[in-house]
Amino acid sequence: MPRKWTSPSTSTLPLSHQLLHQLIPPLHRLLSNSLVDIYIGPENTHWILHEKLLCHHSPFFRHRFYNKSNSSASSKTFGLPDSDDLPFELFVGWLYSKSLRYPEQENDIGPLLDLYFLSEQFEIKKLSDDVVETVRAFYHNNETYPGLRRVQYVYANTSEDNLMREMMVNSIARYLTLSDTIPQHWENALKKNGQLSVDIIRSIQQWHLEGRSVPDPRDASQDRGREQSKLGFSTVEEGHSMADQIKKEEDTSAGGSQVNGNH
Repeated sequence: MPRKWTSPSTSTLPLSHQLLHQLIPPLHRLLSNSLVDIYIGPENTHWILHEKLLCHHSPFFRHRFYNKSNSSASSKTFGLPDSDDLPFELFVGWLYSKSLRYPEQENDIGPLLDLYFLSEQFEIKKLSDDVVETVRAFYHNNETYPGLRRVQYVYANTSEDNLMREMMVNSIARYLTLSDTIPQHWENALKKNGQLSVDIIRSIQQWHLEGRSVPDPRDASQDRGREQSKLGFSTVEEGHSMADQIKKEEDTSAGGSQVNGNH
């Protein structure tokens, strides 16, 4: 007669595995009978989620449903009337699978950014990291950069020392440094948003460039990094490596991304 298989006792596992077992409970232990009702958006889209699973990953919901000092903790309902359905649907998908849907096109980045803002609200660092990595991989794999619209949206919804903001501004610092021109909409934005301009300079400083690789305008024996035929800081009319990118970017009126074939 075949022996019935049983899972090993936690006490028989190595100490490191026991600690991991305590920190990350098996999924089946988090899928309890206790459920919570979440209502999303102005239409009150109804989601029924496992309370333990939700609260295990989110300190925000843990405080909402488990904190006895919270007068609303006894209620198993919560509403997010200002959220959109798609970002929360992506959140539920990640909650139960620990994976994110890879964006097929640039338009898919918008819902991912909204998901990132939800992860910040819910205090789920792992999800925040996963979203940043997914967005970063999309732009890198497609040899593009975030467009002005995306960067402004992130700046409007995050504060300093934010991971998504840092990834965006570092990408734009590289994009503008390698460009032969500053697109007009970017020039206008940098003049209006001093913090973005400062962040771009800080990003370039973090490259720790060697002094000999940067033109020295104080040295009369050098061309000082400026074409001899140009006066002042006027942009180069005929770009080279980035010419097609600038044309496409301006044609799309500061759309979601900029194209660049150089990495």
